[in-house]
Amino acid sequence: MSKWIEVRRKSVLPWYFAGLVWLVGALALPIYQLWALVVVAVLSVVGFVAARRVCPDVVTRKEVPFMTGKEDADQMLALIDQKRRELHELNVRIEDAPLSAAMDRMEKACLGILNEVEQHPEKAAQVRRFANYYLQDAVKILTLYAELEEKGVQGENAAGVRAEVAQNAQTIATAFENQLDSLFARDALDISTDLEVLNGMLKGQGLVD
Repeated sequence: MSKWIEVRRKSVLPWYFAGLVWLVGALALPIYQLWALVVVAVLSVVGFVAARRVCPDVVTRKEVPFMTGKEDADQMLALIDQKRRELHELNVRIEDAPLSAAMDRMEKACLGILNEVEQHPEKAAQVRRFANYYLQDAVKILTLYAELEEKGVQGENAAGVRAEVAQNAQTIATAFENQLDSLFARDALDISTDLEVLNGMLKGQGLVD
């Protein structure tokens, strides 16, 4: 998913060279006089332009998680991917098998959403609420569960929290999967319409009954 982009920026050496011209000019000429000041200024500009042509641009490579061409979509995808990674880490910490299985489903759904929106950034608006609320709440709840487990907290309240989280994990996973499935609703409609048109054409040509 991550990509490398080249960031190109102008070299700062021409500015240093222009500054050096001023330094040398101040030492060699009476720049308190107008003519000398003009000469040094002109030489610094000439030197700057010449150095700009000679000094190559500085090119650095920068890794970006996503590059869809839409900044808001890239930011949202980065957030989903961050929470997906947190889900994975939590899954490693949590030993409850049924809960872990539900978290596997959540992570798989997140990956599907990431892949689909990255390929079709126009669908980003469909998962904005999921990214900003549902996914973050799920991670928050599961983090609390993991902390209670690791700290060995006992008592009625802690047991109630763990039981409630475990009980609702499958429902949350199903909601994640439904969010992924909703991204293909328009595609399914388009395919259905295309098939109807195709069948009509085939029947019109007498190629099918």
